[in-house]
Amino acid sequence: MPDTTRPLVCHIPVCPFSQRLEILLSLKGLTGAVDFHVVDITRPRPDWLLERTRGTTAMPILLTPKGGVIKESLVILRYLEEIFPIPAIARHDPFERAIERMLIAHEGAFTTCGYRFVMNRDTSVRAEFAARMLDEYARLDAFLRRHNPGGIFLFEEFGLAETVFTPMFKRFLFLEYYENFDLPESADFARVRQWRDTCLAHPSAQQVSREQIVKLYYDYALGAGNGALPEGRTVSSFTFDPHWTERPWPPREKYGRAATDRELGLLND
Repeated sequence: MPDTTRPLVCHIPVCPFSQRLEILLSLKGLTGAVDFHVVDITRPRPDWLLERTRGTTAMPILLTPKGGVIKESLVILRYLEEIFPIPAIARHDPFERAIERMLIAHEGAFTTCGYRFVMNRDTSVRAEFAARMLDEYARLDAFLRRHNPGGIFLFEEFGLAETVFTPMFKRFLFLEYYENFDLPESADFARVRQWRDTCLAHPSAQQVSREQIVKLYYDYALGAGNGALPEGRTVSSFTFDPHWTERPWPPREKYGRAATDRELGLLND
C-alpha cells in the first residue's frame, strides 16, 4: 500500500478526471502537495484499495492522511480548492461562481457524447454522433458568447471551468484521430474553438500528449472501455508494458479490421 501521510489520489492511466486535479494543483503551484498512485486498469483493483473504498472501483479516489475517502472528481476538486485556498482558482463572487457552476454543469453531457462517439462501431450512425458532438460544442459556444463574448476564457483567466473541461478537450483528440472529427472553420464555432485551443495549449494542462491518448484509447475506438479486451485480443491498449512510447501508432481506421496485439506493439517478444 502506498504511503498516505499526505493526500493520495489513486487513478488509472491517462485518466481525464485525475488530470483535472493535476491541473488545479499546477495552477496553484502545488504539484508536489498531493501524491498520485497509478492503478493498472488491466488488473483487478488491489485489496488494500478495495478495503479503503468499500468495494468501489471507479477512480480517481482521494485518500486523506486521516483515513478519509473522497470520491468523484468534481468533489475532489472542490476539496483541494478548500484545503489549498491560495491562490484561489474558483470564483469568489457569488454570481460569478454561479456562472462558473452553470458551465461546469454542461460537462457531463459533453463528455458522455464524446465517449459514445469514439466507442461507436456502427458506420450508419456515425454522422448522427458527429452532429450531436457539434450540438454540444454549440451549447458551449453560446454560453461563452453570452457571458464573455470578447474574452478567451469564461472569465479573465484560466479558472475552474477550464480545469474541468480541458482534460476532455485533450481526450477528444481521439475523435480527430479515429473519426476525423473537428470543429468546422466557421464563425458559428469561433468562440468555443478559441477557448478549446487556448485551454489545450495552457502550460498547466500538459500532463498527457496526443500520442499517449491515441495509443492508449485504441480499445475505446473498438468499443471496449475501462480495460475490457476487444474480440480476438489478449492485451489491453492500457497495459503498462510495453510502454506506450515503444509502440507504433494504431491504425486510424476503426470500422474495418481491428489491429492485432502484435500490430499494436503490445507483445513482449
